[in-house]
Parts: sequence; structure tokens; C-alpha cells
Amino acid sequence: MQVRSVAIALLVAHVLSLLGFSTYAVALTQLQAQWGLSNSEAGWIASGFFIGYVATVSTWSSLTDVIDARRIYAAGSLIAASGSIGFAIGAQGFISALGFQILLGIGIAATYMPGLKILSDRTTGKEQSRFVAFYTAFFGIGAASSLFLAGQSLPVLGTNWTFFLCALGPLLGALIVLSRTRPLAHERHPAAIHWSWQRLFPIATWKRVLSDRKCLGYTVGYGVHCTELFGSRTWIVAFLIFSAASLPAGTVTWVSAASAAAIVSILSVPASIIGNEIALKIGRRGWIVISMAMTSLVGVAMALAGGSHWLIVFLLVAVYSMLIMADSATLTAGLVSSAEPGVKGAAMGLYSLIGFGGGGVLGPAIFGFALDLSGRGLTPVSWAIGFATLGLGCLLFPLFDWWLHRTNPFRDR
Repeated sequence: MQVRSVAIALLVAHVLSLLGFSTYAVALTQLQAQWGLSNSEAGWIASGFFIGYVATVSTWSSLTDVIDARRIYAAGSLIAASGSIGFAIGAQGFISALGFQILLGIGIAATYMPGLKILSDRTTGKEQSRFVAFYTAFFGIGAASSLFLAGQSLPVLGTNWTFFLCALGPLLGALIVLSRTRPLAHERHPAAIHWSWQRLFPIATWKRVLSDRKCLGYTVGYGVHCTELFGSRTWIVAFLIFSAASLPAGTVTWVSAASAAAIVSILSVPASIIGNEIALKIGRRGWIVISMAMTSLVGVAMALAGGSHWLIVFLLVAVYSMLIMADSATLTAGLVSSAEPGVKGAAMGLYSLIGFGGGGVLGPAIFGFALDLSGRGLTPVSWAIGFATLGLGCLLFPLFDWWLHRTNPFRDR
């Protein structure tokens, strides 16, 4: 089967697998009012997705080194769909909603990195780097599709049916992967695998991965990147709702907050791909340092503009989102190219563990906590403090990069 055909199938499945990803973010303000949640509690429900992801992603990814990744992808799709369906049927407050978000995270953990493993195992060289960049960028399309679908469905169908609808995506994605890809010769049946704690939690392999300074740098970079990325994606609809509500009476916003967030997410997709191309020319480390610093500063400026002209807010949100994604593919492609072949699956699992664990779990919760401490998100300054908290790691990352490598990042190609 042609590589391009397989890549396209995986990209489409990747988007479908994420249709439940942003459903809660769209329903956040409505459910927060309905259940009487604080900003911190609302943030922790969003973090539940990443708790589930982190608890299982390294195990799923490590197993792809010895098991047909397609089987893992299919299992994850079923679990992800169960999380969305469960939310629709059984979520009635903080604890139950948190539990179903955790289940959704477990499912997507078994599709995201295993899907990337399916792709990277079938490509090499610069072609691999570009396909990996597209795969990473298509996370944005998946998130945008989820935002748009939930945003359009929620006013018409209500919360429960919206979650039901979004559950169909992972199921369709699994069908595409199983029908459009074939197992590789070296992939073995699960019955041939010796199960052990060392395989489930490959500490020795992780140490081997982190002993490589390049892998360590990309992994830490992904952690601070994901803190800002997932924290902002959880709260961006709520921020846009705040901005729209702060406008003078009678002001037309021309598009809903959820639709605006979806448009911005789509606009950020080319930023990831273009960013990877720039990185191939000027060096990955240099590009990562530039984009991280700029993102942190623009995030604060965007928040301070909340309540000003809607077009200004929208443009700043668009620039902010594009800058966040500008180094995403570069970080992932750097990790994939740096990791040794025999530990690539474990390296990708650890990379995702740090990103989604350190960043995904903490980002939404920290943002909500920062809002509660700074005026409950009722003023632009309160939102600026929230976005500044998210961006602190990215702002400090250039110092960590210099400490790790002790060389000019722009001279490292």
C-alpha cells in the first residue's frame, strides 16, 4: 500500500478520534453554572482527560514496540467513545464528570501516539519529518472539528446528545485505520508478549532516553509547550465568552465563541507545518526558543485586550494560537529523529507522558486556580494572570535549553 495513501488515512482517522476532545470545553460555562462549580473545579474536570492520558500513554506507546499498533489504536477508539457516551448518560457533577473525562483520556492515549508510531514506522528521512509534522498539526484540526461540532450541536441538541454525537468519531477512525493499513512483518501477536511491570513502566528505558540530551530537551520542551497549549484550549472559549459579554450592549460579535475558537484552531494548523519547515532551515532549537518566548508575551497582551473591539480580540487569539502551534511539530519531529530505533516507542510514550502529564494535567487546573485567586475571571487583568501563569515555562525554556546544551541554539541544525 502506498505510503501517501496510508498517511492520508491516518490523518483522517486522527481527526475523527479527537471529536470528543473539546466537547467539555464548549460546554464548560454551561455545566459550571448548572453544577455550581468553581473555576478550579471546572479546570480539574478538563484536567481529568490528561490524568487518564498520562496514566496509560507510556504503557500503550511502549507496547507498540512489540504489538501491532493497529490493535492498540482500535482498543483506544472504543474506550474514547465509551468516555463520551458515559459523560452523556452519567455525568451529574464534579466527580462523575471527572471520571468520564479520565476515561476519554485513556482512550485517546491509545490512539494519538500509537497512530504516530504506525505512521513513523512506514516512513523515513525528510518524508518522515514532514508526515510527522502533518500528523502533529492535524491534532489542531481534530480539536477544531470537535469545537465546531460541539458548538453547533450544543444549542440544538443539548449537552447529552452532543456528547453522544462526538462519540461516533473515534469509532469511525478505528474502522479507517484497520481497513487502510496492514501490520508490519516485525509486529507480533499479543500472546507472544511477556507481560511485566518493567514493560508497563519501562524505567530503565526512560533513563536511556533521557540520557540523550537532545531527547531530554525535546521532552522538557514538550512539557512546557503542552502546559500552555492545553490550558489555553480548555479556557479559550470561556475567555471569548467573557470578552463578548464585556462589549457594549448591542455589539455584534458575528460569530459564537465556540465557532471563533474553532476557526482559530484551524488557522493554527499551517503554523505547525510552516514552523517545522522553518526549523529545518534555521535549526530546531533556535526556532523553538523564538516561538516559545513570543507565545508567552502575546498571551498576556491578548488577555489584557479582553473586552475591547471583538476583531482585535479575535486577531490576537488567532496570533496566540498560531504561535503556540508553531513549535509543536518541530518538537515532535525532533524527538522522533533523535530517539534510537529500539526505544523509539518508549521515547514517544515518555515524551507524551511529560507533555500531557506535566502540561495537560496541570495547565487547565492551574489556569482555573489562577482565575480564582485573581478575581474569578471577571476582569481582563484576571485573565492576563491566568495566561501569564500558563506561559511561564515557555518563557523560561530558553534558559533551560542553554543550560542543557551550552551552545548557541541557532548554530545547532
